[in-house]
Amino acid sequence: MTHNLHIKKTRHIARGISSSRWGLLFLAFFYFAQMQASYILIPMDAEGQKEHLKAYGITYWILSQQQKVKWLLNYRGGSFLIPDAENIRKECKIRGVSFEVMSDAKTESLLEEIESPSQNMEAVVLEKAPKIAVYTPDGSVPWDDAVTMVLTYAEIPYTKIYDREVLNDELVLYDWLHLHHEDFTGQYGKFYRNYKTAPWYIEEKKQAEQLAQDLGYNKVSQEKLAVALKIRNYVVGGGFMFAMCSATDSFDIALAAEGVDICEPMFDGDASDADYQNRIDFSNTFAFQDFMLERDPNRYEFSSIDMTEKRRIPFETDYFTLKQYSAKWDPIPTMLTQNHTALVKGFMGQTTSYDPSTIKPTVLVMGENKTNGEARYIHGIKGKGFFTFYGGHDPEDYQHRVGDPKTELELHPSSPGYRLILNNVLFPAAKKKKQKT
Repeated sequence: MTHNLHIKKTRHIARGISSSRWGLLFLAFFYFAQMQASYILIPMDAEGQKEHLKAYGITYWILSQQQKVKWLLNYRGGSFLIPDAENIRKECKIRGVSFEVMSDAKTESLLEEIESPSQNMEAVVLEKAPKIAVYTPDGSVPWDDAVTMVLTYAEIPYTKIYDREVLNDELVLYDWLHLHHEDFTGQYGKFYRNYKTAPWYIEEKKQAEQLAQDLGYNKVSQEKLAVALKIRNYVVGGGFMFAMCSATDSFDIALAAEGVDICEPMFDGDASDADYQNRIDFSNTFAFQDFMLERDPNRYEFSSIDMTEKRRIPFETDYFTLKQYSAKWDPIPTMLTQNHTALVKGFMGQTTSYDPSTIKPTVLVMGENKTNGEARYIHGIKGKGFFTFYGGHDPEDYQHRVGDPKTELELHPSSPGYRLILNNVLFPAAKKKKQKT
């Protein structure tokens, strides 16, 4: 009897041990499965990311590897979601980009949350790395222009092109075009009063005149108009154009003044057309209308579009606000305004900001200074393509002047102002879908 009880007790203990063992194994397997990272999240909020600018470079690099990325609009500052891979983790570590590993279950839960109609978020698929062209003259250095500077810092490749390439129809090779701080009106940046005797001004004027002649034009203004028209056709055909500072308003002015001489003798050797203000055609422009041209060659200004001389805003309070959009209904402006803050430091340039009274009603103002209502960051559609104009010269150099040292982006790895540029760089990579109406 005692022997039988002992056997039963031993079997019971064995069954208990076996059951406990399998239970532990099951829990370990379940835990292991949950911990397996199937996705990488590159956070873009203020707390989660220490290298916002380089994070765009990582995303571009992943796209260049023929992998797709999900841009999580309005989720933690516009984070990026990528399938997990050891080489991606390694690249993030090399570049100093913060990332988080996520299980399938956590990722699925996150995407369900984003998809919910109650959430102002959306997951947009980025499909391929856009081919980037930067319109800039030979001999320019990256810190001449904020875009080339941030592309270099983020390790995003680009190709420099200029007038010859544009006039030879090479724009069709690119998905995204940035305009250097160019004067498309042929007035050499309106630098005449302060720099007409400066060696660099004299040399640049000489080079521009020689280039125009080599390309078959009698005047620089005529050659620059031809370039502007090619760029217009590129956008109308489906291209994306991004421009900053004086390349924004001078581009539209050149289009509006097609067939009209608005240059004074020191710029092109002959007098401007009489009453040329009444002969310009606002229907030709991308963004601006009803502006007055500046006739005085000694004024460092093109027209009434720019607010630089009109604004009275102290440096300490010079900020502009990004507007918020519905990620599900307005994904394009939502993509272009992704940031870890809605308040961005202002910065000046030859063209600092835009007078709202000169902006066409079809153009979207995505960033504005609420103190005086000036527009800083605008976007529009032209034909099948898109354009974005961004006022100012350098988002981390408040009042950049000729000859000033370059900005060291290593000191500004999370610059909100520079993030807006990189939003535009990734925008052409987005999977195109019909706008909701």
